[in-house]
Amino acid sequence: MPNYNYLYSFNYDSHNSELCKLESRQIFNQSEKYKILFSDIKVDPSISPFIKNRFEIITSSDSYTNLITNIKEEDIHIDGFKAEYLILDGDNTDYDERRKKLKDVGYSIVGEPDFENPSIIYSICIYNNIWYFGVLIKHNMEWQKHKKKPFSFSNSIGMDIAKTLVALTSKGDKSKKLLDACSGVGTVILEACIAGFNIEGCDINPKRYEQTLKNIKHYDYTSNIYCKDIKDHVGSYDCAIVDLPYNLYSLVDDSTTEHIINSTVKLSERVIIVSTSDIKDTIKKSGLKVKDFCIVEKRGKSKFSRKIWVCEKE
Repeated sequence: MPNYNYLYSFNYDSHNSELCKLESRQIFNQSEKYKILFSDIKVDPSISPFIKNRFEIITSSDSYTNLITNIKEEDIHIDGFKAEYLILDGDNTDYDERRKKLKDVGYSIVGEPDFENPSIIYSICIYNNIWYFGVLIKHNMEWQKHKKKPFSFSNSIGMDIAKTLVALTSKGDKSKKLLDACSGVGTVILEACIAGFNIEGCDINPKRYEQTLKNIKHYDYTSNIYCKDIKDHVGSYDCAIVDLPYNLYSLVDDSTTEHIINSTVKLSERVIIVSTSDIKDTIKKSGLKVKDFCIVEKRGKSKFSRKIWVCEKE
């Protein structure tokens, strides 16, 4: 029987499978399997586009009857609770049986339930023939409102990748100070802000700088944004994100790539780099070591793909 504090459930499309595994390796030091992961590491599920729930385990048993007995022995007294059944991979329990089990849970807790606006959600689930009872913390989908941000451009990174970059860079630690070294229209910054991270941005393009400011203001977020060459920026950050300009819309050559990466390395010990080409040699020359890596294919017929490099100073 797994002896962990938390059970995380994930949701992702097949084309994001490797990206999700990269994220889970960086946050939890292990890859999720079958969209499930047990860990003692506590993170807010809403920092990730893929973490659907955090299940805080209170008790478990290989017997459902014993699980209910354990719940009663917890002697929980609380008003405003709700009970939900969490369906995990391999659980074939039908709807009527799930409802019956939720009644068992509800009757094991002393207090008045609140099904509309619960103060706490208790949950049960079964995985690998083990029953679990605990507190369910759900992913907050409010970040989806960024789909309607005032300014964007067609080849900017998607919201899923932007949100993942923040999680990768910080490893889920909201005390970290982050830098988006090529902020564009602020796609990454919006995802960091809504999740409660401290992030600053920098972009050499005055138009993109103004668009980032307007996007941030539109959602009433707060972040310091600088319009300058990254080599001229002064500061110290725990982690940095470098989403390199793409050849489709920017004149980018090897010297420009080296310039951006080398300048960012001076500001942070940990750097996450997004590129459309193989830049292993450039990364090595900058004094960074690649700690992890994945390729994200663009959905559809396009052959366009992004390479994500997790790097740290040697």
